[in-house]
Amino acid sequence: MAIYTEEIADYIWRNGDIIPWKEATVHVNSVGHSSVAGVFEGIKAYWNEKKEQLYVFRLPEHMQRFIQSIKMVRFAFDYSVVDLNNAVLDLLKANKYKRSVYVRPYIFQKGMVRELLQAVPGKPVELIIDSWPFQAYQDPSLSLNVGVSSWARIADNVMPARLKAFSNYHNGRLAAMESHVGGYDWPILLDSTGKVTEGPGACLLLVRDGKVIAPPITSGILESVTRDTVKVLVEEVLKIPFIERVVDRTELYLADEVFFVGTGWEIKPVASVDRITVSDGKIGKITSQIQDLYKQVVLGADSRYMKWLTPVY
Repeated sequence: MAIYTEEIADYIWRNGDIIPWKEATVHVNSVGHSSVAGVFEGIKAYWNEKKEQLYVFRLPEHMQRFIQSIKMVRFAFDYSVVDLNNAVLDLLKANKYKRSVYVRPYIFQKGMVRELLQAVPGKPVELIIDSWPFQAYQDPSLSLNVGVSSWARIADNVMPARLKAFSNYHNGRLAAMESHVGGYDWPILLDSTGKVTEGPGACLLLVRDGKVIAPPITSGILESVTRDTVKVLVEEVLKIPFIERVVDRTELYLADEVFFVGTGWEIKPVASVDRITVSDGKIGKITSQIQDLYKQVVLGADSRYMKWLTPVY
């Protein structure tokens, strides 16, 4: 995953206003319960030193997904995608960033604990956009040793994974803690029938017989913007078939390549699954090609996909 710094921004966006970061506070009585129905989005903006430009990657698509999550939790909301896009740009300009930045819009219900325990649609909300620098592109050859978790992935009729809610991420957190205790870098979650879904915060893809294979959107995974990006690049540029189908656990043991994709992870190779080495344990050819291509695209170095980039300056 990208390395996030401990720096804080000068400014944060709150309910339509850009205010000093340290002034964006809530009462302690609101903490915790406010996150139960809170939803968020994760976006990255990449600094291109040569062009002296900060590019926000697939901003409209992220904001559309954010609005879809808000719709599912029935919050009162009247911002459009364009409104949210402009809010992000205003915030990044106010902070005068000239480095890569992570952007997090999130929304939660206003009020104290007694109010928050009432699940009533249309209650007043707080809309926040935060941002902080990150260090992109760690050593691309560093691969993960992962383990299949004993925790099952949440189902659509329980806590829908396409809803990017804070509370959903406790499912992955339990799996991540288990994996660390077990000596793994990161977990993979199966659904209740034993089929592969994803990892906490990242979708999972594999390569078999020259094809990139992905568990389907209906398998209990997030409708990932990064996954969609990789699908387009694999099909349009690499000319490799991208197959969406149910994936068995044992296919991970036999795969030629396995890798995670996500806003945080970007493209992250997997060296072993359940201590069974994936191929020779080194980053695969297709994974490496996707890594290189993804980097060029997000930095604005590939003219074919400038449509995915929103310049800040």
